[in-house]
Amino acid sequence: MRLLALSGSLRARSSNGAVLRSALAFWVGPTATADIGALPHFNPDLDGEDATPPAPVAALRTAVATADALLVVSPEYAHGVPGVLKNALDWLVSSGECVGRPVAVVTASPFPTGGAYANAQLRETLGMLTGEIIADACREIPAIGPKIDPTTERVTDEATLTDLRTALAHLASAAAATPAAPVTSERP
Repeated sequence: MRLLALSGSLRARSSNGAVLRSALAFWVGPTATADIGALPHFNPDLDGEDATPPAPVAALRTAVATADALLVVSPEYAHGVPGVLKNALDWLVSSGECVGRPVAVVTASPFPTGGAYANAQLRETLGMLTGEIIADACREIPAIGPKIDPTTERVTDEATLTDLRTALAHLASAAAATPAAPVTSERP
């Protein structure tokens, strides 16, 4: 089973990047992380019925279409979803790659809320894209800073690691129970 991860942070030493890398270690099977920083700003004029999407958009859509499950890991900015991640999701609205795809949303924050606002917004958006949100695989991780080793850039807090392992197991179970979506380059 293939897992595609999307990170809502472009920072090289992001705490959410550490969460993402730590979570990927629990997936049995191939994993990839989408390069959403290369995407142009969403513009419907570039995505019309007869338009050829920009290369980074086509690459994202292909990566989502060939994944068995999606893992979205994100910080929360000003009680919301980071613009780079929302932009990536906007490029997936009309193309159909998320339909029926099992999805887990993990947010991590230095604050006690664990990125609850961004988590809820991402689940709403991904649900609108008709991804199958796996509630048992979604997490909000509070006070993330001391839970990460800055040298290895991995989560070291045992309780958080156990929670991530459980979340990924739920996502894997959902992916195994979901028939593989046909890979198509046609727009719905």
